[in-house]
Amino acid sequence: MKKNLLAGLLATLFVADVAAMEPFTIQDIRLEGIQRVEAGTVFNYLPIKVGETMNDDKAGQAIKTLFATGFFKDVRIETEGNVVIVALEERPAIAQIDFVGLKEFEKDQLIKGLKDIGVAVSRTFDRATLDKAEQELKRQYLTRGRYAVQITTTITPLDRNRVAINFNINEGETAKIRQINIVGATAFREKDLLGIMEQRTSAWNSWYTKSDQYSKQKLAADLETLRSYYLDRGYLEFNVESTQVSISPDKKDIFITISINEGERYVVSSVKLAGDLILSEEEFKKSVTLRAGDIFSREKLNESTKAISDRLGAQGYAFANVNASPEIDKEKRRVAFTLFIDPGKRVYVRRINITGNSKTRDEVIRQEMRQMEGAWYDADRVAASRERIDKTSYFSEVNVETPPVPGTSDQVDVNVNVTEKSTGNISLGAGYSSSEKVIISGSISQANIFGSGKFLSLQMNTGKLNRTIGINYTNPYFTVDGISQGFDLYHRNVNPTTLGYAFKSQSTGGGIRFGFPIGEKETLSFGLAIDQTKINIDPVTTATPVQYVDFLKEFGSSNITLPATIAWASDTRNSAIYPTTGGTQRVGLEVALPGLDLTFYRLTYQNQRYFSLTKDVVLMLSTDLGYAAGYHGQNLPFYKNFYAGGIGSVRGYDTASLGPVNPAYADTRLGGTRKVIFNSELLMPLPGVDKSFRFGPFFDAGNVFTDTYTMSSEGLRMSYGVSAAWLSPLGPLKFSVGQPINQKSNDKLQKFQFQLGTVF
Repeated sequence: MKKNLLAGLLATLFVADVAAMEPFTIQDIRLEGIQRVEAGTVFNYLPIKVGETMNDDKAGQAIKTLFATGFFKDVRIETEGNVVIVALEERPAIAQIDFVGLKEFEKDQLIKGLKDIGVAVSRTFDRATLDKAEQELKRQYLTRGRYAVQITTTITPLDRNRVAINFNINEGETAKIRQINIVGATAFREKDLLGIMEQRTSAWNSWYTKSDQYSKQKLAADLETLRSYYLDRGYLEFNVESTQVSISPDKKDIFITISINEGERYVVSSVKLAGDLILSEEEFKKSVTLRAGDIFSREKLNESTKAISDRLGAQGYAFANVNASPEIDKEKRRVAFTLFIDPGKRVYVRRINITGNSKTRDEVIRQEMRQMEGAWYDADRVAASRERIDKTSYFSEVNVETPPVPGTSDQVDVNVNVTEKSTGNISLGAGYSSSEKVIISGSISQANIFGSGKFLSLQMNTGKLNRTIGINYTNPYFTVDGISQGFDLYHRNVNPTTLGYAFKSQSTGGGIRFGFPIGEKETLSFGLAIDQTKINIDPVTTATPVQYVDFLKEFGSSNITLPATIAWASDTRNSAIYPTTGGTQRVGLEVALPGLDLTFYRLTYQNQRYFSLTKDVVLMLSTDLGYAAGYHGQNLPFYKNFYAGGIGSVRGYDTASLGPVNPAYADTRLGGTRKVIFNSELLMPLPGVDKSFRFGPFFDAGNVFTDTYTMSSEGLRMSYGVSAAWLSPLGPLKFSVGQPINQKSNDKLQKFQFQLGTVF
């Protein structure tokens, strides 16, 4: 505003100076005083041209136009014969911007904010814009609770008509919320009400959470939280009367007073349905959770209206409206609701649009869609489509929108936007103990090879424990019906002697497998393989378990088996990466078919469940059971025993160390024919870190057993501790610190363990 006023005044003065100008034809225009501004730029703005008639009106217009560019602080129009002289004095340019006393913000952050206002290096200096910049800096500090901030700006002239701007900042101390009072609260304790608010007085963790720093936006959110708290507990007429925020004279302490009117507590007298009930009334009533006799709850009312809308959405009524109309009886403190249902028109899907997939083929995403083009809109199928795409684990984010088609009232498009993530995985696993030191293994895999949705894994483990070369391939859509097909080839050298197992093994084999979807979230799979295993227990000593010696005497050191597998799996998780509800279940049976060297079977069962306790806290419960035995007159080969201990089992104990030991040599572990493992864990995000990092306490219990080493005699080994998981760019990283509870003298402990990626 100051700039425009100055321009106007100067223009008036100069117009007065040239008011006596006699009109003439312009023969030439000469510029004087320009340094950085190009002559072409001036002529582009100048409203007069050679050959035109010059008069006082055009002179005034030229002055106003050039002032309006903001490049000049002085403009004069002079004449010399038929030549127009434009004398200019440029505004200085900003050469540098510096901050002194800056601690609360990063310099680059403030530089970017000032640039948006118009204050930046190489731009024209303007005092009015600089004043705006000062106010913006103060505003930024006020959002951080720095109410005592003082900013002094120094302008230093430099050569070539440039200036340096220096902001000298005295940030002051952060103002803390000293006291919060809630006036009018009688139904609930003030302490409980303060506990649900985000803003609160200083506590031991305030340095991290910043909860004791006042924010207008946070206060508004807290008032809404209070409102919801009362409305969900029957106080239909609750109202926030006023809020008062005051600051101490030294600007260090903030006091907040919230005045509320609780009103009376209401009971629901009835809930009725009205409108166009395209379904039976009984169908709709199943969705209503708020019933007569209940204390009024806005949350239950919203859940009921949403459930009815979702039910209509599953029938194609995408734009259904469900409104609740209350009838309040203040004398009896009762309220009756009528839910008016307007389904609107049945909506059809015109087109499914997929964006964001630069590497993954469209067909890979479309084959996971349960909502079809041309069919009526089904909210459940759209949700299922998003969930299935997410479970492919090819994308870090999956967003699905259903905008209406312009010009129609019964058509929508389904827009699927994905954010791809790296599907290659370099997997490493490691643990540390006093005896074994570091154990390392790894693999390389690509879950979405060439964007086709197919899985290919090359395993090359070179650890002391396992040396493996293996190839795994899976085509999840071998047929259009969703039948998957895969094959496996492997060569493994296992040397568990360092873990206390007195044998070495070498296995070579391969197999083929198929998966059949038997439901939306269930799969039945079959597989057949051939395996040759060579056992080495050389040298045989008195410490060698008798089971090992007897096996070699009966079957020799090399055996060929034909294992067949059948498995049923269910996956009801809401996300494959960050599950909060649902779970996975798997029952598997491996049978070594008769006709070759060995006959045995292994039956396994895994169940993992997720329960959302709060918005951010998830409880995970897991069960892992196993039973194995020989048949056809044979015993189970000892190298097919179950093992327990370590990450994924009972943390705090060394990897595969639990279970019976060799009576002749206690450091020799034998494994067991039965396995029982239970895990419970809380998963929560670390404040200030994205959801890819989760941690929490855990409790594990488990062991392996035999006919002589039984649960009744030995019981379960238990442990507790803290674990963390991070979805890193190299793969999932897990680590834990576990403390055994009931360890025995011959148990091997490993309190710190970690695993990077998925170890095969």
